[in-house]
Formats: sequence, structure tokens, C-alpha cells
Amino acid sequence: MKDAAGIRFVEHGVGRPVIVLHGAGVDHRETEACFEAAFADSTGWRRIYPDLPGMGRTPAPAELESAEGVVELLREFARTVSGNVPYLLVGHSAGAYFARAMAAREGSRIAGLALVCPLLTDMREVPDHRAVVGGGDIGDEGFRSYFVIQTPEMLDRYERYVAPAAALVDGEALERIGERWEIADTDGPTFAGPTLVVAGRLDSTVGYAAAVDLVNVYPHASVAVIDDAGHALPHEQPELLHALVAEWLARGERA
Repeated sequence: MKDAAGIRFVEHGVGRPVIVLHGAGVDHRETEACFEAAFADSTGWRRIYPDLPGMGRTPAPAELESAEGVVELLREFARTVSGNVPYLLVGHSAGAYFARAMAAREGSRIAGLALVCPLLTDMREVPDHRAVVGGGDIGDEGFRSYFVIQTPEMLDRYERYVAPAAALVDGEALERIGERWEIADTDGPTFAGPTLVVAGRLDSTVGYAAAVDLVNVYPHASVAVIDDAGHALPHEQPELLHALVAEWLARGERA
């Protein structure tokens, strides 16, 4: 792993930077596993997968006390790893929450924004969790409460890319940051670049209704709600996600 601005990360490829932010309680391995496949047929992209503070191999120092602090640290990280090249930004879950704030503050530094199962402050109509494939007879409670497609293939992905990160989480740091979770200007100024919003119709963590509203927030947003997908949508519906990301990358390249 490499280090920039105190954040550990891995990277693949060369070209325009694409920074991919994972959600809470995991590390870069989940987003790397889910999004690298989306770049398999593309060239010219340098994919950067950081461990967010307090997760994976990135520490969260005592002075890091809020989500605002995380956003500022991520902005410094992004400037360091991207140099003067406008970069694309992807976020899953809480990573999307941070990505929105970065996009609101970074302006022309960001060439494109993709939000997958985004954590939003105005979540509503969040459905109860239910499996659509499988019946809750495999895996542990963490797997069964995260995935709506509960097959051996999905369990393997959970055990390889999600569960191992639990032992590396700094719970005290995440609790400290979580006590000051709101970010002042997440909703503006509006990011005007190519935007993609993807939500799972069965997402029992953040829902999908608030994500749909983002079509009226971002002037160049494509919004997709995927059936038979929950908060683990990047694992459960990879082909659809890859197609949507490919179209978004094309828009980012033109921009």
C-alpha cells in the first residue's frame, strides 16, 4: 500500500485519476473488488482505492473529530494523488456522503461524480430487509443483513472482501466522528459535471427514494434504481453497475 496525506491506498492502471471511496465498516478491498471489473474493458484510467480514516490501514488521529474533518482530509488526499489533473470521484454508501461534500467544494477539480447506494441526510421510505434469493440459511448475521441475494457466490464475496475489514475498524474513532456526522454544505453549490446515481430498490440501509431526488439536484445526472439489489448492490448486480459506470466514464471523458 502507498500513503498520501496520512491515508493508505492502492492503485491500478495509468491515466486520469478515479478515486473510489468505500462505505463504513469496510476498507478498500470491497470497492476494489466491485469496481475494478467495471474498468476491465477501459483504458486510460488510474484507479485509486483509499482506506478511509479509522478503517483498513488508515489511522484516525484523535484530532479527527467529525465528518467535516474527514472531508477536509480526503480533499487533501485527492489533491496530492491527482496533482493538477481533474479526477473522477466514486463513492459507495458513506463514501458517497463524503464524495458529495467533496464535489460541492472542489468545483473544477472533479471531472465526474458517481454515487452508489448513497448515504443521505434526508433518507426516507427505507424498506425492511428481505432476501429475494436464498432463505437466510447460509452465512452469518452480517452477511444475511447486508445481502438480499444470499447465494454461495455472494457469501464468498462477503467473506473475501467485506468481513475481513471488521477486525481493522477503529470503533472508538468511528463513534467519535459519528457524533459529529453532519456536513454543512453537502447539498451545494451544485456539482455540474457528469453524475451517476445508482440505488438498490431493496436497500434497507439507506433506501432509494432520497437518491431519486438527486436527479433534480445535479443538472447532468443519470439516476438508476435497480430491482433485486440492496445495499450490497455492487456485489449483487455487477453487470448493470458496470454498464452504468461505462456510460458515466464516457461522459466524463467527453467532459
